[in-house]
Amino acid sequence: MRLLLMSRIDSDETLAYTRALGTDLTGAGFSVIYDTATATALGREGVPLASADPDAVVAIGGDGTILLCVQQMNVQHPLIGINRGEVGFLADLEPEEALSFLKKLRPGFPVERRMRIDLSINGEPLGTALNEAVIVTSRPAKMLRFSVMVDGVRAEQFRGDGLLISTPTGSTAYAMSAGGPIVDPRIEGFLLVPLAPYMLSSRPHLISSTRTLLVRLEASKPAHLVLDGQRTIDLGDEVTIEVTRSPDPAQFIDVNRNFFSKVEQKLRNL
Repeated sequence: MRLLLMSRIDSDETLAYTRALGTDLTGAGFSVIYDTATATALGREGVPLASADPDAVVAIGGDGTILLCVQQMNVQHPLIGINRGEVGFLADLEPEEALSFLKKLRPGFPVERRMRIDLSINGEPLGTALNEAVIVTSRPAKMLRFSVMVDGVRAEQFRGDGLLISTPTGSTAYAMSAGGPIVDPRIEGFLLVPLAPYMLSSRPHLISSTRTLLVRLEASKPAHLVLDGQRTIDLGDEVTIEVTRSPDPAQFIDVNRNFFSKVEQKLRNL
């Protein structure tokens, strides 16, 4: 099997772990390659993740590394994360158990697909997110005005610091910190969480991904769209964003770990 390793590169300890893991996996008979940034940090030859075609991708770091990995793949490949960050909610393996698990991987391993969202303006794509897309003002202390249209009907209108559009996977990330609910990742829907809304009646919405969802930015103040904390896009003002379910979901290698036990272990004991 061909494995691509992508490491957090701002930590010498994580890079040392990645180097040792690559050596051990090669010794176990795997074909190991590295994405360009990781390879450069390790003094090796690498390949761009966007054009690579591995059987599986191993991301070593925190959730940011995993999200960056998903963002960089033009076509989603099976992915597994090894936690070398803080909470590491998207990382299903701890460092001490990773090698043993990976050495047992064989073709046909089970994969859990996670919904991503596509965002566009007038049919022009803006990008795709696994966790969330956040619309925030580019001028601090200035509020934005939003209208949310569901199947052509205005479902919400509010002013606030911004709007967070999350997937169920992202419900345990920024959306949870902003007051949104924890959502079972097997549910396919759009979670909308207003950020510091002016009216207390503006509450989170969970909307089926089969519905037509439009978000209208109606304030005459410039705003940014941030995708998974990795990409920032200048929106300008007074635009309408269409949100749809991506046809190319993220693919996580299934380690047979229950989502709700992970919530209990990683979040409730912080």
